Amino acid sequence: MNSENIPLRDLHLPEMIGWWPVAPGWWLLFSLLLFGLGFIIWRALQKYQRNADRRRALSQLRLLQAEYDRSRDAVSLGVGISELLRRAMLAYAPRDEVAGLTGTNWLEWLDQGLSSKAFTEGPGRNIESLPYRNPGLETSDIDVDGLIHAVRQRLKTPVPEPV
Repeated sequence: MNSENIPLRDLHLPEMIGWWPVAPGWWLLFSLLLFGLGFIIWRALQKYQRNADRRRALSQLRLLQAEYDRSRDAVSLGVGISELLRRAMLAYAPRDEVAGLTGTNWLEWLDQGLSSKAFTEGPGRNIESLPYRNPGLETSDIDVDGLIHAVRQRLKTPVPEPV
């Protein structure tokens, strides 16, 4: 037999296996990833909304500090910070736990959850008497920067849950 008369053809490789349609396991994996991503975004939005009051309070503190830098009136700064702290803590914590606190009890409550005793032993203790001082009197004994730092620390730190 003559080899040229035999109907032979070159070898043909099969087509590459396509990636589409994907197997059911991949659909499950994609749906789990999509669900997980949606859950993470939902939690991040919840956290962002929960911290809206905190961001507003910190923004108000920056405004009070800017006003103090312009006027150098420590008494009006004390009044503003006292009001801001009271409103913010009423928003953060249970009303019946915070609303009636005054004096040393208020300062001790403000120190809860902080790394230092900024309100009972530090510059934050001035928040108790500063708003009631005569605006014309000397206030050089007040550590205004320390007071603002203590208030900022209190506003940034979450209030511990009651036991």
